Amino acid sequence: MIYWLDLFGTMVFAVSGALAAGRKNLDLFGVLVLAVVTAIGGGTVRDLTLGATPVFWITDPVYLWVAATAGFVTLYLARHDFLQRRFLPVADALGLATFCVIGAERALAFGMAPAIAVLMGVMTGVVGGMLRDVLCGEVPLVLRRELYATAALLGAGVMVVLSLLLPGTALATWAGLLSALALRLAAIRWNLSLPVFIHHPR
Repeated sequence: MIYWLDLFGTMVFAVSGALAAGRKNLDLFGVLVLAVVTAIGGGTVRDLTLGATPVFWITDPVYLWVAATAGFVTLYLARHDFLQRRFLPVADALGLATFCVIGAERALAFGMAPAIAVLMGVMTGVVGGMLRDVLCGEVPLVLRRELYATAALLGAGVMVVLSLLLPGTALATWAGLLSALALRLAAIRWNLSLPVFIHHPR
């Protein structure tokens, strides 16, 4: 089930990358690049940081095919306002929740300390979107509004803590996923965000 959710998260993040490419009027190659980078960027940086080589999409090319296909399909579906306004935010939240838990699980499997596992979970969830925004010449979403990285931090943290308290059970995985998903959906629904730093030099 987690593997299929991981592929679903890959698809959703690829769609968000393709939509970002459309907003910048990029060509077909640009759409493909942004879709793939957004979908696999976080997991790639995570695996390279952990020394888990070859990285996941090389050992399982299905991730690349899913990302590329989702990017091209988005070209035909982007005309539907429902995709961007209703479906994508919720699906993106599910993708974020899935990625942060999977990243933390992978780090624990490599024997990393709990704090490092949480960091790897957050990295898996947010780095792809950061790379997408940087390539589009924008301040990354994770740095400017709503609770995004915070949701990933909560999900990865819950997953790691429960994994230590209740090893060998699926409870930690699902509790972490649902925690991140609930916080992210709440942030979308009520525009929740961390306090903004405003500097007024004298």
